[in-house]
Amino acid sequence: QVQLVESGGGSVQAGGSLRLSCAASLYTGRGARYCLGWFRQAPGKSREGIAGIDTGGPSRTYADSVKDRFTISEDNAKSTLYLQMNSLKPEDTAIYYCAAEFRSLGYVGRLAPDNYNYWGQGTQVTVSS
Repeated sequence: QVQLVESGGGSVQAGGSLRLSCAASLYTGRGARYCLGWFRQAPGKSREGIAGIDTGGPSRTYADSVKDRFTISEDNAKSTLYLQMNSLKPEDTAIYYCAAEFRSLGYVGRLAPDNYNYWGQGTQVTVSS
């Protein structure tokens, strides 16, 4: 059973920082590869991919809207995915989701919501000006 549980959301003023966590319960058979991503959805907008990784590899993909401000990382020992968010802006306000897929999605494919089958419940991030 796949479970993804986000935490760490909250309210912060513009320029501040937050770190989101995603506790991931995933099957990890021998040689298994999977892709993990962070997404967000603001009211009235479609879900946006903002950061993604293929687990165990060095490559990271970021949306232009968060590049140089957000950092995705993983702690395999804790089975946890993180999103460090710095220099937050009011336009970063959204519900943030982590997602997993049991295959490598490639540099661009990591940010496409339709490529993922497993999702967390989301955590709210609100940035005030």
